[in-house]
Amino acid sequence: MAMTAADPIAPLRAWLREWQACVRAVDFERGRTMCAPDIVAFGTVAPFVEGIDNVMAAQWHKVWGNIREFTMHDDRARGAIAGDHGWAATTWDSLGTHPDGSTFRRPGRCTIAFVRRDGRWLAAHTHFTLIPQP
Repeated sequence: MAMTAADPIAPLRAWLREWQACVRAVDFERGRTMCAPDIVAFGTVAPFVEGIDNVMAAQWHKVWGNIREFTMHDDRARGAIAGDHGWAATTWDSLGTHPDGSTFRRPGRCTIAFVRRDGRWLAAHTHFTLIPQP
């Protein structure tokens, strides 16, 4: 969905696209700037982590360099903005890599709680997990 005045979560969709670029580039420092220093995160790898440095060490550093083609489905995102707070939930895809270099699909979902500080939307909470397999 294009960013228009009719899209109430356009700034959050833009954040999702920028996040995708950070993960694809394995750009940890740029990702850091997109999150609140006091972020709380849940993930497939990190069950409960507080603080940006801990989130980076426990989740990002263990995953980002080992996946390819990370794609946020910003067009499918649902969410809301109320004042300086917002949330978005969507699905994502990536390819995992085996030791031999072959890849496998890693579909997932996420929910992100946002806070606007100094005019910028920052992730205050993230929950990125793989979609459960039967």
